[in-house]
Amino acid sequence: MCPEVHSEVPDDCPVCGMSLESVVPEGLANRTEYTCPMHPEIIQDEPGDCPICGMALESVSVPVEEDNSELKEMMLRFWVCIALALPVLVIAMTNDMTDLFSGVTSQFNLLLIQFLLATPVVLWGAWPFFLRGWKSFLTLRLNMFSLISLGVGIAWIYSVIALFFPTVFPDAMRMEDGIVHVYFESAAIITVLVLLGQVLELKARSRTNEAIKLLLNLSPDTARLVVSDGVEKDVPIADIQVDDDIRVRPGEKIPVDGELINGASSVDESMMSGEPVPVRKHIGDSVIGGTINGNGSFVFKATRVGRDTLLSRIVMMVSQAQRSRAPIQRLADSIAAWFVPIVITISILTMICWMLWGPEPKLAYALVNSVAVLIIACPCALGLATPISIMVGTGRGAISGVLIKNAESLEIMEKVDTIVVDKTGTLTEGKPVMEKIITLGDMNENTLLQYAASLEVNSEHPLSYAIVNAANEMGLELSPVSDFNYEPGKGIAGNVDGHKIAIGNKILMDDLTLNIESITDQVDELSNAGKAIMYVAIDNELSGILGVTDPVKETAIEAVKMLHKQGLNIVMLTGDQKRTAQRVASILNIDEVYSEVLPEHKAEIIRQLQSTGKIVAMAGDGINDAPALAQANVGIAMGTGADIAIESASVTLIKGDLRGIVRALRLSKVTMKNIRQNLFFAFIYNSLGVPVAAGILFPFFGILLSPMIAAAAMSLSSVSVIANALRLRKVEL
Repeated sequence: MCPEVHSEVPDDCPVCGMSLESVVPEGLANRTEYTCPMHPEIIQDEPGDCPICGMALESVSVPVEEDNSELKEMMLRFWVCIALALPVLVIAMTNDMTDLFSGVTSQFNLLLIQFLLATPVVLWGAWPFFLRGWKSFLTLRLNMFSLISLGVGIAWIYSVIALFFPTVFPDAMRMEDGIVHVYFESAAIITVLVLLGQVLELKARSRTNEAIKLLLNLSPDTARLVVSDGVEKDVPIADIQVDDDIRVRPGEKIPVDGELINGASSVDESMMSGEPVPVRKHIGDSVIGGTINGNGSFVFKATRVGRDTLLSRIVMMVSQAQRSRAPIQRLADSIAAWFVPIVITISILTMICWMLWGPEPKLAYALVNSVAVLIIACPCALGLATPISIMVGTGRGAISGVLIKNAESLEIMEKVDTIVVDKTGTLTEGKPVMEKIITLGDMNENTLLQYAASLEVNSEHPLSYAIVNAANEMGLELSPVSDFNYEPGKGIAGNVDGHKIAIGNKILMDDLTLNIESITDQVDELSNAGKAIMYVAIDNELSGILGVTDPVKETAIEAVKMLHKQGLNIVMLTGDQKRTAQRVASILNIDEVYSEVLPEHKAEIIRQLQSTGKIVAMAGDGINDAPALAQANVGIAMGTGADIAIESASVTLIKGDLRGIVRALRLSKVTMKNIRQNLFFAFIYNSLGVPVAAGILFPFFGILLSPMIAAAAMSLSSVSVIANALRLRKVEL
């Protein structure tokens, strides 16, 4: 819950007191770390308690077989303590309301039995709370355990003194037989109820990591390796190396990321992308580790293994996002910093007021009400309100193919009013087709295409795919390239077979001082047909034109309609010619279009939009989109794009489908709404509970709040906040 707290050994978070959790998911690092779910900044190498809030630290790793040692310990304490505390409660209530035990034994013996039963509950059952509370006073980081330890400790110490040294109390507090009323049952039952709250909370908190557990379960334990001599054998997935050939049979999980080299099948990628329809895979297509093969069989070459696979990166990203802090958390932090000292002050004032103006026995009333204030005001619900929703929300997004890098971007996403999108690969398929080759002078069409494809095979731009694919279909042999150079927003250049080749747009041709006016008619014809135009220069002479068509994604049409319904303004940026850009914009009903834009100008356009007060989200997938993604309030990378774009973005859409933006917006809105609900519940609960516990209703209605009732309310308030956050797991995106 406090990510700024780091520790190399497991301990309690010094801010909120919760146990630290490990920051690295299991399998991604040799060292396990522990951090506090309320204060993720606390990081330690061994389990312990949070030095801030006192809560037990949790491992950052989310193993398939979960370690429930803390839960088991708390359950043991709970069941032993409830077995001891219930007789104490029965004896105390029966003795107060009836004379059932009057002929059996003396009042002192009954109180002694309560003492013998309640003391193990307090000194053993509540011992973790006393330790955490003591730490909080030593470090001056007061938290919920400060209040619990004070409340239980005061009630028990008072009762011990009243039992064994009754003469130190005024006569008004002693009954006819000289015995002073004790509160062993309150101390014992408060301990039991706090333990119950801890058990329920630990069970609920374990469910917040279900998304990561689900992702970890996607990866199979073994893979079927195809050995060089054609023999196949099953090996542990950890033994798979890059470039290994792996067989996937019908119904099996794909072990690692790779590229199909033999066979074909349909693959269920719903767990990674949120799309229920299986994706048909052919030779050359990529496959993702953890997805499920259909009825076909195929062999693929491993391209990413271990922590480099998409599944491992997703687990790491979700884990990091769950530990991040949203700006709204500062509100809860600022209140919590003052809350516990204020509560202790109110408790002291409550005791003073009852001592001065309360009815007899004044000390008893003062003690009961001051303890009730301490117990009911425990700010655990306040500390959990934001982090627990972030944990569940980011996990829910991952299951739907929406990866959130940090909580801040999740909060900002809710406020976005302008979506800026790159055209190629975002609005279009990113798998263009070569439709026209125009040669100039004596240039041969095959030679032009061979030179162009040899150069383009080194480029990551989606249009390069069309040129290389066309050359492969014609059986052209590609040549090696030297001195390759990429000019962002312009094109590429290099040496092929001793010739200097340059491929790009009009801007690149202008830089090379090549005149393209003589081919205006051919260019206009291609532009009017909606084709992207690429000029080819060989040895500093204009040698041809390539006309490429990149079809508009059907899902983009649907996504733009959905975004318009939410009142968002959609802006398209592209390096393509104006006519090509306008054609795509008219099909999709884009609000604003910027064509022939260089990468650095994309970031400048976003700055201009931001200067007018717009909250901008930028969606792109190429290397040239990275500056704009970083400049935007929220950068959205299409998961099918370049790694640098994904690293520059705050949100990644695994499927590369623009409809994922709609999911991300929906996730942001429901998560932030959930956080506000949690904060409201926590604030209202404490605002109303403390005055009632202090006895403000007693003069008017004779109502007092028992410390036991206060303990039950305090424990259930934390669980209610967690239960509300867990609703995010079922939200429709």
